[in-house]
Amino acid sequence: MAVPRYVPNLITLARVLMAPALAWLAATGHETAFAWVLIAALASDLADGLVARMFHLGTRFGALFDSIADVLTLSVAAYGIWVFHREVLLDHRLACGAAIGGGLAVFIAGLLRYGRIASFHTYAAKATAYVLGFFLATLFLFGFVPLLFAATVVLSVLGSVEELALIWYLPRWRADVRGLWWVLRERA
Repeated sequence: MAVPRYVPNLITLARVLMAPALAWLAATGHETAFAWVLIAALASDLADGLVARMFHLGTRFGALFDSIADVLTLSVAAYGIWVFHREVLLDHRLACGAAIGGGLAVFIAGLLRYGRIASFHTYAAKATAYVLGFFLATLFLFGFVPLLFAATVVLSVLGSVEELALIWYLPRWRADVRGLWWVLRERA
């Protein structure tokens, strides 16, 4: 079955277009609708990568576009937490600051080093995305689960540390790097 080359990018575009809708839903206090649209956005993040890998449709542009969509989705998710569950951010300032700060550090370091978002899509980043998505869906639909929050923060911080190491170690931009261990093994 042939899948047109642009399908993964259309899925990513749908996620980009969901960001303003999510912001509006949060601003107008529609938490349940916000949760379901966010879940759709997170599912589209899985779908675009899956389609790209299964049908060998991955491109450098697609990897970068996916990362931009990720930044938008995570930013609006953080806004949703601020609007609907501010106590999570306030009661867990240090943990949230470490997770958000790590992500911002990777974002800024990638821009400074490569002139673009890093877009490594490491295994650690993918694991973090799965756990984060589950945490967000659970938070907005059912409430705060401390163990899920802790797992999200730990994975996020470890993933950020790995990506910062990759930015420091890799002189040129590369998309879809499995992780630091594999890069070091390639160089050995």
